[in-house]
Amino acid sequence: MSLPSRDEAFQLLCEHTRNPNLVKHMLAVEAAMRAYARKFGQDADLWGITGLLHDFDYEKHPDPEEHPMVGVLILTEKGYPADIIHAIKSHATYLGVPRDSLLDKALFAVDELTGFIVAVTLMQPSRKLADLKTSSVRRKMKQKGFARAVSREDIHTGASELGVDLDEHIAFVRDAMAGIARDLDL
Repeated sequence: MSLPSRDEAFQLLCEHTRNPNLVKHMLAVEAAMRAYARKFGQDADLWGITGLLHDFDYEKHPDPEEHPMVGVLILTEKGYPADIIHAIKSHATYLGVPRDSLLDKALFAVDELTGFIVAVTLMQPSRKLADLKTSSVRRKMKQKGFARAVSREDIHTGASELGVDLDEHIAFVRDAMAGIARDLDL
């Protein structure tokens, strides 16, 4: 199968995900992935769809025994490209799938960070991505009690594997998300 359209991928996401915050998370990851694809001269549609679908099975199958493998099975049956499927598997560290490609590394690098950026933005007086400073994100990363479910180690590892400076990575992902701020209610 050739790469499905963005609309087809979004329809698949909506068939499996009703939680608006989870949908927003996948939209944020999609935006960051598309921006990194452009930066690295890669296929923005392939990268965007990977970000859009990386957690589409999570609402119904949140346990590591099932996520993301239930989604991987669905994507495989639908004939999605192997690159997308591998990247989705590699973003779940507990599966032990190596992050070999730039696509794999980018998905891992932006996944946790997008959620953390949202959490920090919601604590800002304006609640707007455009007003969020990198220093605010770095400060909150040091507070273990803040957004404790977000792995700071994964954020650091992701930037390192992608070969980007952490502060630049935070600013880049924030700016990519700011491009869809309305969709994210930020």
